Amino acid sequence: MLEDRATAASSPTAWPTAYPQGYAVVDVETTGLARDDRIISAAVYRLDARGEVEDHWYTLVNPERDPGPVWIHGLTSDVLESAPLFTDIAEEFSARLDGRVLVAHNAVFDWQMIAREYARAEREAPVRQRLCTIALSKELGLPLPNHKLESLAAHFGVVQQRAHHALDDARVLAEAFRPSLRAAAADSVRLPLQECRPLTEWRDSAAPRIGQQAGGYGGGGYGGYRPTSWRPSRKRPACPYPNPGRYEEGKRLKQGMRVAFSGDTSIERDLLEDRATEAGLHVSTSLSRLTSLLVTNDPDAGTSKVVKARQYGTPVIDEAAFGQLLRDVEPASER
Repeated sequence: MLEDRATAASSPTAWPTAYPQGYAVVDVETTGLARDDRIISAAVYRLDARGEVEDHWYTLVNPERDPGPVWIHGLTSDVLESAPLFTDIAEEFSARLDGRVLVAHNAVFDWQMIAREYARAEREAPVRQRLCTIALSKELGLPLPNHKLESLAAHFGVVQQRAHHALDDARVLAEAFRPSLRAAAADSVRLPLQECRPLTEWRDSAAPRIGQQAGGYGGGGYGGYRPTSWRPSRKRPACPYPNPGRYEEGKRLKQGMRVAFSGDTSIERDLLEDRATEAGLHVSTSLSRLTSLLVTNDPDAGTSKVVKARQYGTPVIDEAAFGQLLRDVEPASER
């Protein structure tokens, strides 16, 4: 069925004239997820109007700080020490992005990281629109178990070779995006394009604490967090997995773990909670003795959740470390 739709979309008369003329499929690996975190590697696959690969590019980037969760991305300080700074690769990066729609999996994250790097370099990324493949898969109604890249890849038979390596993640996404784009064209689906607003200035709010990401446990507040507006709680579906207990430092998260959040987050809270739910975790609005983990960027705050976490001995990690752990959640044990 999907092949027939893609074949039909490949003919000149079937292709929607309003679709973009080119795409830049991007993946960046970073030191974490907070506003002061840095890009440590970047990859771009340039695609033509119909999703065919034109070329690809990859570079390491010296973040001038601790590389973060090395156990996830594999890039150590020794490897990154001799890598170019972002200012050194900004021009080449721009050439790869110029005039194209930026495509990424959870595109708002990749775009924010890229925009911040350009602002630090007192430049502007030549990107005006982005397309999130998570949003596109929802528009297409793809029968995915969750919104992980590996699930999208498996749906289209794309084989991952090096997970969490920017070049391979970008390749996998490019190969999965092509049939998605053709399926959208076959039914004249309106692409979920979003505007990209570059940052025009940048000021680092606080020097990153060396070793914080890698250690997994924060010891003080992040700079740059602004209070978010009040929002009503959202009713989420019940977690289908049993609670395996508390998170243990240095190990993987496991489906069914109960996770609570406290304080401001650099990523929209709803998005962060959605990602946790999609990974098979139980997002809890309160903290109890059954809570597996508390995520907070200010472990020294006197909030009720932080106080209870201390009383109960509940593990506490920051948002950046949590985001990295979400990339590799252990499946629930069979009952």
